Amino acid sequence: MTIAIPQKTLSTRAWAELGLLSLIWGGSFLSIRIALDEIGPLTAVAHRVGWAALILWTYVILRRLPLPRSPRVWIGFAGMGLLNNAIPFTLMAWGQLHIETGLTAILNASTALFGVLAAALFLSDERLTWRKLSGVSLGFAGVVIAIGPQALASFDIRSLGQLAVIGGTVSYALAGVWARKMLGGLTPQVATAGMLTSSALIMIPLAHIVDGPMTLDLTPRTWAAIGYYAVVATAVAYLLYYRVLAMAGSGNLMLVTLMVAPVAITLGAIVLNEDLPPRAYAGFVILAAGLLILNRRRTRPPLRP
Repeated sequence: MTIAIPQKTLSTRAWAELGLLSLIWGGSFLSIRIALDEIGPLTAVAHRVGWAALILWTYVILRRLPLPRSPRVWIGFAGMGLLNNAIPFTLMAWGQLHIETGLTAILNASTALFGVLAAALFLSDERLTWRKLSGVSLGFAGVVIAIGPQALASFDIRSLGQLAVIGGTVSYALAGVWARKMLGGLTPQVATAGMLTSSALIMIPLAHIVDGPMTLDLTPRTWAAIGYYAVVATAVAYLLYYRVLAMAGSGNLMLVTLMVAPVAITLGAIVLNEDLPPRAYAGFVILAAGLLILNRRRTRPPLRP
């Protein structure tokens, strides 16, 4: 008798929802850039996590999901709010003031590379195999090309903007390790609501201190941008994210970072008249090849008694 080892395959529905998620997140880069025309980066992040937290807690209460009581879990929420929201959202929003939205999305795709390295460093069950090492190396080569080697030698404001986005992806990677260690066993909706609440408690006072008092007297254009990236691209997107995760698996979900970048590049070109240098596209192709190597499943022979 042959025992087949099941593999997670992408159904038509999973592909459709993965595509929808990439469209939602691809549009978030444009909406954030539009909001930054009127409000500061910290205020933009405070709006994002604050409104999204309110929506997700409403969802949790209506669904009557069990709430955590352990202090360890709330410490976990605080760490996730810092690593997965406050730090990366702020760094990327600031970076977008100085670089194109499309380039931000390309650099954001390197999150998976840093995630592999962070898992290998801090998690005993995540070894850095030769396949992973080759994928990471190729991906980093793509990132360097997209940034431009000369940017690594001259730290002007544009270079710092690109490095800020890379710093955000490193923070995302560390958040994945933190979640594995601190937030196991929680429903995704509760974990996300707790995370966003913690980040809101960090960002709202910080925005008040750095950017000045938050005001609701904003232009309709700015409110539309905030509504999109806070409600659609954060609260709704997180709920959709976990649906896709259940259907497609974490490895296939990595593909969304590749699908987000072309959406952001296209929107940036159409709405903001952005024009990326050819090296950015070449770097993205090489980065995509590295991520596909990381996502490739090794074929395993069937088990026979």
